[in-house]
Amino acid sequence: MQKLKPYINGQYVESATERYVDVYNPSTGEVIAQSPCCTAAEVEAAIAAAKAAYPAWRNTPVKKRADLMFRLRQLIEENMEELTLLLATENGKSWNDAEGDVLKAKEMVELACSAPSLLMGESVMNASKGFDTTLYREPIGVFAGIAPWNFPAMIPMGWMSPLAIVCGNTFVLKPASGTPMTSLRMAQLYKEAGFPDGVLNVVPCSRSEAEILLTHEDVRGITFVGSTSVGQHVYATAAAHGKRVQCLCEAKNHALVLKDAPVTRTAAGIMNSSFGCAGERCMALPVIVVEEEIADALIAELVRLCKEQKIGPAYEKDTKLGPVVSAQHKQFVCDWIQKGIDEGATVVLDGRDVKVPGYENGFYVGHTILDNVTPEMTIGQREVFGPVLCVKRVKSFEEGLALMNANPFANGSVIFTQNGHYAREFTNRTDGGMVGVNVGIPVPIGIFPFSGHKKSFFGDLHCHGKDAFRFYTESKCVTTRWFDEEEKKNTVVSTWDGTI
Repeated sequence: MQKLKPYINGQYVESATERYVDVYNPSTGEVIAQSPCCTAAEVEAAIAAAKAAYPAWRNTPVKKRADLMFRLRQLIEENMEELTLLLATENGKSWNDAEGDVLKAKEMVELACSAPSLLMGESVMNASKGFDTTLYREPIGVFAGIAPWNFPAMIPMGWMSPLAIVCGNTFVLKPASGTPMTSLRMAQLYKEAGFPDGVLNVVPCSRSEAEILLTHEDVRGITFVGSTSVGQHVYATAAAHGKRVQCLCEAKNHALVLKDAPVTRTAAGIMNSSFGCAGERCMALPVIVVEEEIADALIAELVRLCKEQKIGPAYEKDTKLGPVVSAQHKQFVCDWIQKGIDEGATVVLDGRDVKVPGYENGFYVGHTILDNVTPEMTIGQREVFGPVLCVKRVKSFEEGLALMNANPFANGSVIFTQNGHYAREFTNRTDGGMVGVNVGIPVPIGIFPFSGHKKSFFGDLHCHGKDAFRFYTESKCVTTRWFDEEEKKNTVVSTWDGTI
């Protein structure tokens, strides 16, 4: 049994806490480690370490900061097999999905390597006669990240820490208590890459201690990924304390499948989007809105594909659907399936009783498809976060689009069609912030923002892309005037000197 340690000021330190959270191997149901609920004093020590490291780090040339990111990228590649296995073991993602999780973290480190160009400011000579103005982008201070359990590498070590740090800030990360091992291991890679002590700190803790991050005067900004209810609290609390905040929250992404969509290829795309990562991602595709003419054929193809996929332990490389993250989450998903049935949905596939020989204690939920889901059913409106696909039948494009836009969440939305007119109409009128045309998971690569809308996002600047560099910096405008010999003789200066 491994007792994990927080990473503070460049060292793994013994926690003084008496409270620990069990970390499970979802494939077997076994406890593999215990994560500390770090004390308030330890969270404050991490903030103090980040604050102490900030002055020297902010003045480190941006090229040097980017050079260290290049080294970090290399270390991720060199340790890819180990990181993938660790992530699959603590989270339950299939090998392919776990490797993708690590690769997406590497992608954002690669974006961080572009900092010298992305942090360049702007300037105008003779903005007013004789006055030159330059805009600089400067770091802000200590940032904190509160990460969820479903992407132990991509979110904390991709979306959050590398971009904050390369901008010249220092960082305190609260990983999810149930899946902290990947983040704690990757913190060591920062050390190996040559980042100074205190630039990155990782402190697993409970919600009570995490509240310190939202109110502490030395924390200048918060980035959060998790549920909408918690995200609203994080946003309101941190903003009230004068902090920059971005909160990426729940989703219930829908895909509109028109009758001209090619059934076989469309079903394959839906399979990947709905059941990849066991449906435990905010950009999963848990609802398809299908024109009635092809609904039966599409469902039949989906059932065929589901039955062909191997359900098994995450780290067997031919597994297609691994377990969900915990026994509690398995019960949560199964309760939602039953609620859907009670609400009147038709069961096409029921994955609640799936058994994996030799892994009977694992947290497995099989492919589940519920047909005839109607707008009043909560199963089709709320985030289930598991391998559950809801089918809503409609008679037309307009009915389908209206049904989709009625949802309170708007991370992503998708249309499957070969009709350019409807594809353009959909792109223009959907509420979704990330839109796919025949693309089941419309997450753009890291140079573009992860742009959720409505109750899926609270804030002004998204993670990824140029938005991230704006979020982690503030602008400073410097206006300069040099006096010639005649100007030196002036004794009267206009109230609007240099501004008109």
